[in-house]
Amino acid sequence: MPMNARIASLEERHASLERRILEEDRRPRPDETELARLKREKLRLKEEMERLRAATRH
Repeated sequence: MPMNARIASLEERHASLERRILEEDRRPRPDETELARLKREKLRLKEEMERLRAATRH
């Protein structure tokens, strides 16, 4: 998969996780364990995107 396509795919997954986090957070009694898991995954994707972007600049 070309690097830009990989980054675009990660961006879509990142946005999807953001929506899921917002939905969970809006519930009357959010599942804190699930929120933490979603946030960790979102951070992992962000870090991977940053790494790939840095690799494409060099």
